[in-house]
Amino acid sequence: MKKLFPFLFILLLLGCKQSKQWNLAWSDEFNYKGLPDTSKWTAETGSHGWGNNEWQYYTAGRQENARVENGNLIIEARKEKWDSSNYTSARLISKGKGDWQYGKIEVSARLPKGIGTWPAIWMLGSTTPLKWPDDGEIDIMEHVGYNQGFIHASVHCKKYYHVIGTQKTDTIEVKDCSEKFHIYSVEWNKDSLNIAMDGNVYFRFGNEHTGYDAWPFDNKMHLLLNVAVGGNWGGQKGVDSTIWPQRMEIDYVRVYQ
Repeated sequence: MKKLFPFLFILLLLGCKQSKQWNLAWSDEFNYKGLPDTSKWTAETGSHGWGNNEWQYYTAGRQENARVENGNLIIEARKEKWDSSNYTSARLISKGKGDWQYGKIEVSARLPKGIGTWPAIWMLGSTTPLKWPDDGEIDIMEHVGYNQGFIHASVHCKKYYHVIGTQKTDTIEVKDCSEKFHIYSVEWNKDSLNIAMDGNVYFRFGNEHTGYDAWPFDNKMHLLLNVAVGGNWGGQKGVDSTIWPQRMEIDYVRVYQ
């Protein structure tokens, strides 16, 4: 029996590893051309500042702002007059077409650069109507062009968010984030959120088990992809009018459960 014990222990470890494997539940590989797949994405539209005094008008159905080419989703911010705005861009959401409770979300992306750019890969609660920040927000990746190469991860909820000075956040330096594709991801379960870049976890947020104010992340949530122009954060040092157009390129989006 003593001789068998190490062998049995190895088998047990292998069994545990297998039980923790992720299964692909939803994805967009962008292996087509034209507008983003409307069975997976909805383009939100408007120019009302989106709660952050942003400068862009988000359009729908315009390949100039959102298109798939060469196997990548392109979200492009452009300097052009549209309605009451001087910039256009796109904001794609998966709500109603991809909503998940827990899992692992991976997005492979190359980011725009330049002062005034503000790309984001993030999640919101799929509650209807949404009450923000009470129903939860997970920022998997944010990048502001005046702080080139620093990637931000954050969560927002009623107890922890920036307006009241309690935001939970961290950063990682990725010097070539605008030259190369990197994988931005979150692993999320009933007890914790772990946000990583290329598998390197640099932000953790745990469930305090004190109630909804501190942990609304048992809600189903959906994914958002956008490039904002200016705004309270992205425009803190102005907007360089000479750099446009700027694009975020996304190789794939994969959701595992």
